[in-house]
Amino acid sequence: MSANPYETDLDRNPANYQPLTPLAHLERAALIHPDHVAIIHGNLRVNYASFLERSRRLANALSDLGISGGDTVSVMLSNTPAMLEAHHGVPMTGAVLHSINTRLDAQAIAFQLDHAECKVLIVDREFSGVVAEALALAEMRPTVIDYDDTEYPEDAPFPKGERIGTLDYDDFVSAGSADFNRTVPVDEWDSVSLNYTSGTTGNPKGVVYHHRGAALMGYANVIASGMGRHPVYLWTLPMFHCNGWCFPWTLGVVGGTHVCLRWVRAKAMYDAIADHGVTHLCGAPIVMSTLLNAPDDEKRDFSHTVSFNTAAAPPPEAVLAGMADAGFEVVHLYGLTETYGPAVVNEWKDQWSELELGARTTKKARQGVRYPALEDLAVMNPDTMEKVPADGETIGEVMFRGNIVMKGYLKNPAASDEAFRGGWFHSGDLGVMHPDGYLQLKDRSKDIIISGGENISSIEVEDALFKHPAIMAAAVVARPDDKWGETPCAFVELRPGHTLTEAEVIEHCRGLLARFKCPRTVIFHEVPKTSTGKIQKFLLRNEAKTLGSSS
Repeated sequence: MSANPYETDLDRNPANYQPLTPLAHLERAALIHPDHVAIIHGNLRVNYASFLERSRRLANALSDLGISGGDTVSVMLSNTPAMLEAHHGVPMTGAVLHSINTRLDAQAIAFQLDHAECKVLIVDREFSGVVAEALALAEMRPTVIDYDDTEYPEDAPFPKGERIGTLDYDDFVSAGSADFNRTVPVDEWDSVSLNYTSGTTGNPKGVVYHHRGAALMGYANVIASGMGRHPVYLWTLPMFHCNGWCFPWTLGVVGGTHVCLRWVRAKAMYDAIADHGVTHLCGAPIVMSTLLNAPDDEKRDFSHTVSFNTAAAPPPEAVLAGMADAGFEVVHLYGLTETYGPAVVNEWKDQWSELELGARTTKKARQGVRYPALEDLAVMNPDTMEKVPADGETIGEVMFRGNIVMKGYLKNPAASDEAFRGGWFHSGDLGVMHPDGYLQLKDRSKDIIISGGENISSIEVEDALFKHPAIMAAAVVARPDDKWGETPCAFVELRPGHTLTEAEVIEHCRGLLARFKCPRTVIFHEVPKTSTGKIQKFLLRNEAKTLGSSS
């Protein structure tokens, strides 16, 4: 048999193959748009040429400390210019960026520093107190660099903390050379960042991203978000969360402007939108609630439409209508830390806008189709590893396959093997596939309520609760029951100025759900959320267990 001519004398070489990396996005933007504003932070304006220069200086200064491939540089930073510089300067050295959740306690931070084998730690002075406690608990002794934000608000609710490091961030960066030229990645499979899961049971797992996935997410985010040239992006999503869904790297693709935001507050968001012409932002449903429920004196008028990317449960129709009236177009996304953030998008079809309200709401409840950078998305039987029928009814586990799935869990091969069993990433989410290829979540496997042998989707019950105009937030978990095994227990947070009774909530649900699916218990208090706006159901499950049997 003759050799395949397409594989003969057509070898890979530096001229025709270069490893993909998100670092190229900033480099290209600085070449084409050197004077365009890349970062807005308070009174500070940084153009693309300076953004790249500072990132290179940071890389050079880290290299002078001995940081190189395989090392971990951890950061405890808000959505500030230093965080954007770290997303580029750290991987320029070949090192891995570890972004720490700024809401964590000292013990959790110490665990991550040790598990990641942190060599350098950059700390915003806002968090110096808790980080100092963490360093006292940790075994690692990293070089600590203090970031003193010159735009820290004078009317901040609390003052900056004390310096705890041996170096000042701005002095450290200024000492680096602007001529630093990266030579990484050697392979696009090289690790670029480390993000820890929430760790609601046991220690969190370290999710490792590679350069290829982060680079591809840059292109995919632009497409899924409908970004044109020079978008203006408001940082309402924490950059520590899945590396800000990879948007710190994405904006370089289209020469966009990052508008930094230390705290998510209604007035600051409206001011940024009106003053800077913000075109895009991302966030959990709580960010939408913050915008919609803001006092009139904190709101600002703006003439353009703002694209709002949101994940988690699909927003209720009332919230979507309120956002539209306020000038926002909501794009519904779904993903996990293990998929670089969003990997599924509810790609809206024009004809759906003509549907009557009920049918339109049904379409909006779907999570959607695979991201442009994801190779495959399926709902499968986890035991047989076969796809379930795409009938919109048969429940299976949601699974992913492609280049925006993590490399694996750091130092945890058993967990990695289990997550990748059968050649697919197992999400742990349960859903159905509709005939048109759109995915719809039904629940987390651990959140399904089994009552009298019947499966009850907590998401379905929550959707019913959200349809009540007095309910601002809701979460449903299982409560032990001597007769039925489990029954739905609803935790409800009311809108300001509204009142409801347990009987009224249950009666509302009975008008929308089968009787056995309705909550048997309703508890009124603030629904606990993570720093990224996700509801902390593990706390509610624990509370429900303490109530005893509902029978």
